[in-house]
Amino acid sequence: MTASPHDEIVLVPLPPTGDPDTDWAARSMPLLQRTMQEFGSAFAGLHVGVCLHLEPKTAVLVQWLLRYGAAVTITGNLGTTDPRTAEVLRGLGANVIGGRHDDAAAHSRNLDAILASTPDLILDNGGELIERLTQGVPRSPGFLGATEETTTGGARVRALPVQPDFPVIVINDSPLKLLVENEYGVGQSIVQGFMNATNRMLPALEAVVIGFGPCGKGVADTLRHLGSRVTVVDVDPFRSLEAIMSGHRVASLEDAVPGAQAVFLSTGRPDVLPLDQLLRLPDGAILVGVGHEPNEADVAGLASVAAHTRSLASSSDVDARIAYQREDGAEIIVLQGTKMINLTAAKGNPIEAMDLGLSLQAASLGSIARGQAAFTGAYPVPSDINQTLAAGLVEILG
Repeated sequence: MTASPHDEIVLVPLPPTGDPDTDWAARSMPLLQRTMQEFGSAFAGLHVGVCLHLEPKTAVLVQWLLRYGAAVTITGNLGTTDPRTAEVLRGLGANVIGGRHDDAAAHSRNLDAILASTPDLILDNGGELIERLTQGVPRSPGFLGATEETTTGGARVRALPVQPDFPVIVINDSPLKLLVENEYGVGQSIVQGFMNATNRMLPALEAVVIGFGPCGKGVADTLRHLGSRVTVVDVDPFRSLEAIMSGHRVASLEDAVPGAQAVFLSTGRPDVLPLDQLLRLPDGAILVGVGHEPNEADVAGLASVAAHTRSLASSSDVDARIAYQREDGAEIIVLQGTKMINLTAAKGNPIEAMDLGLSLQAASLGSIARGQAAFTGAYPVPSDINQTLAAGLVEILG
């Protein structure tokens, strides 16, 4: 990026969509507005394929791409598509694939459909589109590269047996994103989603947070600030020490589980809470998903051994709260199958956090479109983009 945050920039707002949530988000995302007015011309005539949580803040980015002459084909992640937002985007001219209640098989077909549309750029959230491209899925003759949003997706891409022969910018490698979006944004929105889903009081809640990366730290700190008693579980001694210095208790999984009233899964890794530990949870304990994939706890194993299973939610969303009863009569409550509670029971990350996150996406995709990503495989966000957006955010928030 070349513009200084102090340069004279005439900001031209997006026209209203008529959807209050999308228009409210748009008016509260000035950093994305600045970023698109610098990089927007790079997208003219290109086709952008997107897999991202489909909610109003995402719609603002798509609206900007469309305004600058890009075509957009988009699908949401599992359980994160807001139906009204999908209709707004269809009305604006985006090709929206799939819906909120798609299962894993349908989601896989949605990803195939994104790639079948032969986009020139990919915005991925989980690494599955990028993985398919490395496996020989046909691509646009002018294919340029991709961005990946998440820790989970970055790890997936770096573990591929064949590395991408195109540039991949991993947005979650940005220290700016880790601080603003993951720690502060996710921390707030996960706790908000938990409160919406349960109507439970946070003071004196015995909360266990598994994983003390930036997202887990944000969740743990937010819970503690609101009066919860927080125990952190992390196998990394440095992160465990950081948790202690932040005022949290630290314990092994085996020691933390028996006293947990709510367990927040924030590792981004599969199978960190196995069935034998699930069965040691006390009666009424609640499982809450923080990470990208709903696979950190063995909920399928829990369902297979449950003496009785029942929904504790309305008929319109029976998966909102599922109670699995053990043979001894104790129940374990799972919220939304451990999908991300900030998106299933709240409105996602705060607008300011997503203003930054989507600005990182726009600038990184724009740099690839301009031919400025002279590498192949997974790389972090370029330092000049981080510096410019950090300065812009300081100006806006300060």
